[in-house]
Amino acid sequence: MDLTAILDIFEEPLLAALLGLATGAVFGFAAERSAFCLRAAAVEFARGQLGERMAVWLLTFSTAVIWVQGARHLGLFRPEDARMMAIAGSWSGAIIGGLMFGAGMVLARGCSGRLLVLAATGNLRSVVAGLIFAVAAQMARHGWLAPLRQWLAALWVTPGGRNVDLVSALGLPDVSGLALGLAIAALSLWLAFRNGLGWSRLVFASGVGFAVALGWVLTHSLAQVAFDPVSVTSASFSGPSADTLMFFLTESPALDFDIGLVPGVFAGALVSAALKGGLHFQGFDGESQMRRAMTGAVLMGFGAMLAGGCAIGAGVTGGSIFAATAWLALFCMWIGAMLTDLVVDQRARLVAA
Repeated sequence: MDLTAILDIFEEPLLAALLGLATGAVFGFAAERSAFCLRAAAVEFARGQLGERMAVWLLTFSTAVIWVQGARHLGLFRPEDARMMAIAGSWSGAIIGGLMFGAGMVLARGCSGRLLVLAATGNLRSVVAGLIFAVAAQMARHGWLAPLRQWLAALWVTPGGRNVDLVSALGLPDVSGLALGLAIAALSLWLAFRNGLGWSRLVFASGVGFAVALGWVLTHSLAQVAFDPVSVTSASFSGPSADTLMFFLTESPALDFDIGLVPGVFAGALVSAALKGGLHFQGFDGESQMRRAMTGAVLMGFGAMLAGGCAIGAGVTGGSIFAATAWLALFCMWIGAMLTDLVVDQRARLVAA
């Protein structure tokens, strides 16, 4: 994809932000329509079910892998140029941060991406939790919590100053990533049909995965023609949320892909909810719910920055390029979420019964 002609119209930072806005809008619209959510899928699985939420998550993940690996084989994108692959990954960060994020998203009743989508529909609980998430992420990135994050991340890192390509590290053929994506897609479609999911929801679940691939291809294309260095990245909500928050708080903010992504997701989800009449305000039901959501948001903010990404950034975006620490972080997010649901929510239900 050649963006040279468009660069004659827009300056590089503005174009990067517009690409982020477009990617985010596709993601937000599709995520709102499909109700895509890792927290919901993990809770469903923890309670011994393989229902529609698991089907939606698996379809989103698999289509992201298929689109990204397909773009790679077509020469539209090089995973080795991705920002996530170009720097050292942290095994310890993936484990500790992943567990923290998984626990946090159960407490907050949604991962960071889901909170942003819900906030666009008028969910004030998600607005509060999302803002706290962004503040905690910024503190872990450049604030008071940064030394602790750096110390934990440095405990165990990948060798050679780069992340590990899981496919290459296991000595598998190049087509293995695409084949795995197709296999998971087949499983997700079986689950979807077994649970009676309509085609519309399946299409939009696939659209979330497509948005991840779109971000990779667009930033890679811009990096090939831009004069200044451009980070090759895609959908994520830890660093971009912190950056967007600081964009509105600093005197001379800089534009890039991440700055456009978060408003794009909000706008896409807002349009989707408005078109189907789904805009309505919701607040906290009580003090305990608010305390729980705030605690979860802090855990997610710190955990995401430590793990190298959130449930989207590491779990889907990083997973689609087979970054080894992203897969480890995703696994630990599942474990953290299921354990928290078991200890907190399922235990509370047994006590109440």
